[in-house]
Amino acid sequence: MAGNNGKEIRVAGTGRVLIAAAETEAPATIATAWDTAKWTDLGYTTTDGIKFNKKDKIDPVDTWQSVSPARFIYSDRDLTVKFQLMQLNKATLAFFMGGGAVKPVTGTTTPAGLDAQADPEFKEFTYDLANSPMADERALGIEFTDGASIYRFVVPRGQVTETEEIGLTRTGAVKLGVTFTALAKDDAAPLASFRIKELSTSYS
Repeated sequence: MAGNNGKEIRVAGTGRVLIAAAETEAPATIATAWDTAKWTDLGYTTTDGIKFNKKDKIDPVDTWQSVSPARFIYSDRDLTVKFQLMQLNKATLAFFMGGGAVKPVTGTTTPAGLDAQADPEFKEFTYDLANSPMADERALGIEFTDGASIYRFVVPRGQVTETEEIGLTRTGAVKLGVTFTALAKDDAAPLASFRIKELSTSYS
């Protein structure tokens, strides 16, 4: 039943952003955890959270007989997801920069004072930004919770199409701001999918 229902108001209390190779299958159900062998959690994001934007371009068909359009033709659809990453590591850097490999530097050792066994990930790496852009298609997963309700948003195929400038300052954290644009898989496949797990009392 339509009408006022406070149980249907949603607040994205906390969430996360994950990436995988393009067209990687998301978990079949929300009760199923993300496969960490395929999906990488990109960690902290800013308090601005995630911003979705769906924009359809509609062209009117005008006629001699009427001042109003006779019909509309859908000529374009853009679906973008915008967020700012706050962790700087191998996964986030390559994602922000547009693909490419983050490679370990050969011959490097664990710095003095650090325990290699306790911190085996502390190694030296290098990332080379290519002089020509390349396609870097990924699958994107967004998950957020509101109490007992869980929401997942999955883009099977897309890529970063816009990046924000990086500020290196003494008083603020480094932020990697990106805009991720969905790409069509094929005519029959959805551009993106929402998955929802709610208490039955949430529905009218």
